[in-house]
Amino acid sequence: MKRFVLFTMALILAASLLFAGGASDNSSTVSESGRPVLRVAMECSYAPYNWTQTTDANGAVRISGSSDYAYGYDVMMAKYIAEQLGYDLEIVKLDWDSLVPAVISGTVDCVIAGQSITSDRLQMVDFSTPYYYASIICLTNSGSAYENAQGVSDLRGATCTSQLGTIWYDVCLPQIPDANILPAQESAPAMLVALASNRVDIVCTDMPTGQAALVAYPNMKLLDFSGSDDDFEVSEEEINIGISVQKGNTELLDKINGVLATLTVDDFNRMMDEAISVQPLSE
Repeated sequence: MKRFVLFTMALILAASLLFAGGASDNSSTVSESGRPVLRVAMECSYAPYNWTQTTDANGAVRISGSSDYAYGYDVMMAKYIAEQLGYDLEIVKLDWDSLVPAVISGTVDCVIAGQSITSDRLQMVDFSTPYYYASIICLTNSGSAYENAQGVSDLRGATCTSQLGTIWYDVCLPQIPDANILPAQESAPAMLVALASNRVDIVCTDMPTGQAALVAYPNMKLLDFSGSDDDFEVSEEEINIGISVQKGNTELLDKINGVLATLTVDDFNRMMDEAISVQPLSE
């Protein structure tokens, strides 16, 4: 039902834009410098992909309409793409459920927010080639009954949750035998608080989020089943992270893909390691 509501909202927003005259094929905003502006949406609350901070430390970018700044892996990537294309960058802070509708309506040019390239999202937006390759992990608290789990089957009966509208919640958690799946959390921070407060036994997320969580919550333990015969079953499409643009905006998509083609997996990992090292609470 949640997906249907989101899809319906997105269609309504897109229809209203088209009625008003349609969306441009790429960034239509021009800055005071005379350069086009790349409007990039993200949550600004999903470390290490993106977060909010009060200063421009480490090269953070001011959030549109706010005195705060955004930084993290997604901001680093957005800055690199904008620089390579000769654009100025505008960061737009939106709730997770508002990201896809904003792209469809043309409110923003693209979303760089740790989005998996899922078949559901591909029905509504187009995606770039991956700008990060993530793996699925679980987090539990040290001393829990699941801290020595070696595979998905060892999580049997666990009370668990994850973030709303993600493959972790929709695809992974149902694979745990006899799982007690609680309602999805609105954000990654809320998911981690649920675990830290022992409201759940485990949460499911991706590796970068898990690594970042260990910095903020040293009592948590990361469970990585990759390479085993008892791992979560997900497609490569579902775990790869891409940049979403409006359907049919091939001009902007080709430009973004051209920039991404200049980077390697090692570049992605280096940037992610840097983001994790400077995230809030990392020092």
